[in-house]
Amino acid sequence: MKHIVVVLTEPTAGREDEYNDYYEKQHLDEVLATTDWTSAQRFRLTAQQGMPCPLPYLAFYEVEANDPSTVLERLNATRAQRVQSDALNRKTAGAWVFSEIGPRHERK
Repeated sequence: MKHIVVVLTEPTAGREDEYNDYYEKQHLDEVLATTDWTSAQRFRLTAQQGMPCPLPYLAFYEVEANDPSTVLERLNATRAQRVQSDALNRKTAGAWVFSEIGPRHERK
């Protein structure tokens, strides 16, 4: 079954360049190498539209797993295998798993 993991984060104050460098050049690849997750991509929040978003950065991971409850367990179990940067503000970061409920639709 296909799932996505949505992670919202922000840099530690004054360390945005270091945070972006760490996340893009190291963290995403390490997550993919130490979990069974299949892809990763980052996004930055654009100008506020509608309801406020609490954090400016989003990482989107695709995962294949039979049991969605194991998805974040796998990430946490492999944490020691990845470099941890304090440029990422872990006090405000959050992750959520969403399970596929229908087929992917694409423009025709």
